[in-house]
Amino acid sequence: MRLLALVAAAVLAAATPESALAQDARRGAELAAQSCVACHGENGRSQTEDIPSLAGQPADFITLQMILFREGIRQVPPMNDFAANMPDRDIEDLAAFFASLRPGPPEDRRARDAALFAAGQALIGPRNCGVCHVADFGGRAQIPRIAAQREEFLARSMIEYREGRRAGADTQMNGAVVGLSNADIAAIAHYLAQQD
Repeated sequence: MRLLALVAAAVLAAATPESALAQDARRGAELAAQSCVACHGENGRSQTEDIPSLAGQPADFITLQMILFREGIRQVPPMNDFAANMPDRDIEDLAAFFASLRPGPPEDRRARDAALFAAGQALIGPRNCGVCHVADFGGRAQIPRIAAQREEFLARSMIEYREGRRAGADTQMNGAVVGLSNADIAAIAHYLAQQD
């Protein structure tokens, strides 16, 4: 219930006239240069294993995740420390900056494995991933972009959802990965990581 209240508060805050003053991508770039780019990459494309790329993520998604980190609802220790006491304006400006960046794969993306790619493609359809993440997996609103994301990050995230160790703004992802084996998850992660 607390999570729903925080999500509702975040959506309401984004809809208020005061928030129109925020969402300054240039200011967000300045904030990101101070601490975000070391892990998430200067161009928002992470070159660090298991650290997600943020380029082209929907601003609403980044805003929501930062609030979850700040409030201690989503536990990722470096991010919880970073977001602790962060003002809404800083969060919204960072979100605007990363949303403004051109998405794409990390430089160290592994070569396509044809069999793994085909297996992932076969699993994606019945899971209806494109319903929430949209057909090109580019995300929308509070739903993340998963196309061209770091493969190992995608796999770990899906395992965490499957095992109930990660919760999103709702339980859709937890249900979407029920019954998937680690091999299935590896195939889906590979397929999504190969998307541009």
